Amino acid sequence: MANGTKGTSASAPRSARRAPREMVRGVVAWLDERVGFSALGPLIRKKEVPVHRHSFWYYLGGMALFLFILQVCTGVLLLFYYRPSADGAYESVQFLMSNVKFGWLIRSIHSWGANLMIFMAFVHLFSVLIHKAYRAPRELTWMSGALLFFVALGLGFTGYLLPWNTLAYFATRVGTEIPGVLPVVGPFIRKVLRGGDDVTGATLTRFYALHISVLPALAFILVSIHVLLVQKHGMSVPPDVEASGGPKRSMKFVPNFLMRDLVGWLAALAILASMAAFNPAHLGTKADTFAAAPAGIRPEWYFMFMFQTLKYLPPHILGIDGELVGIAAFGVAAAVLVIIPFVDRPRPGAKPGRLWTWLAYGALLYIIVLTYLGYTMNPKS
Repeated sequence: MANGTKGTSASAPRSARRAPREMVRGVVAWLDERVGFSALGPLIRKKEVPVHRHSFWYYLGGMALFLFILQVCTGVLLLFYYRPSADGAYESVQFLMSNVKFGWLIRSIHSWGANLMIFMAFVHLFSVLIHKAYRAPRELTWMSGALLFFVALGLGFTGYLLPWNTLAYFATRVGTEIPGVLPVVGPFIRKVLRGGDDVTGATLTRFYALHISVLPALAFILVSIHVLLVQKHGMSVPPDVEASGGPKRSMKFVPNFLMRDLVGWLAALAILASMAAFNPAHLGTKADTFAAAPAGIRPEWYFMFMFQTLKYLPPHILGIDGELVGIAAFGVAAAVLVIIPFVDRPRPGAKPGRLWTWLAYGALLYIIVLTYLGYTMNPKS
C-alpha cells in the first residue's frame, strides 16, 4: 500500500506537467489544420542567402522593416493621448511629454524613429539601385519597394504637422503650396491636401487621418507584397559577383541570416534609444495662424534637396515657370525610379550596362550636396 501510494503521488506531478504541453500541442494542431502554416517550415528551412562581398546590404531592408514596426507600436501608444484638433493637438502633446510617465521618451523614439526609418529606406533604395537588384524576375519586388519608399515620405510629411507647433505649421504651408503651381490640377490638389484654401484645423485632421489610417494601410499592403516577393525570388546577386562566377557559398536564412538580422535590429534600437534619451524631441511653441512666418523655416532633411533645388531655379525657364519645371522634373524622376526595371533592360545575352549605375551615383551625390547646401544656407533662427 505504501509503495502504491508513493508511485501514485510521483506520477501525479508528471501528468500535471504533461497536461499543459498536450493542450498547447492540441491548439497548435487545431490552428495548423485550419491555417496550414506548417507548410511554410520546409520553405523557410530550404531558403539560403548568398554570401559575397556585398552581403552587408542585404540587412538594410530588414532593418527598415523593424523601424517601421517600431513606428507603428510607438504611434499606437501616442494615440491614447493625442487630440487631432487645432485647439487640442499642441496641448495633448505637451501633456504627454510633461505629465505621462515616459511619454517624452515614447514621443522622442517615434520622432527619431521616423528619421532613422526614412534614412534606412534611402540607403536600402540606393543600394538596390546601384547593385541592379531590380533585374528580372524582381521587377515587381523593386516597384513595390519604390512605392513603399514614397509612402514612407508621405508618413513623414503628414506626421510633421501633428504637434501643431510653429515650425511644422509654416513648413506645411510651404510644402502644400508647391503642388499649387501645377497647371489645371494644382489648385485642386492643394485644396484637397489642406482641406480648404489655407492650413487650418481641417488640414490637421486630414493629415491625421492620412497618417494613422490611409498611409499605414497602404504601407501594410506594400510591405506584405514586398516581403512575399523577396521570399519567393530570394536575394539578388550583383552583376559583378555574377561575372566572377557567382557567390562561392551561402548561409541558411534560418537561423544564420535571421540571427545576424536580429543583431542589426538591436543595434538600430540601441542607436534610436540613445538619440531619444540624450537628445529628446522638442515641442517648440504653439502655431499661431495669424502670425508671420518666422525666419529659418525649412522642411525635414529628406525633402531638403528638393526645397533647395526649387530655390536655385530661375523664375522662368524657356518661358515656363521655373518652379513648375522643377516639380515636373522631380515627378518624372520619381516615375522613372518606379519603372527603371523596364527602362534598364540589356539585350538578351549582353552584359548589364553601367549607365544607370552612374546615374544612381550622380543622384545620390546630388541629394547629399543639395541637402548640405540647404542646411548651411537656411540656418534655423
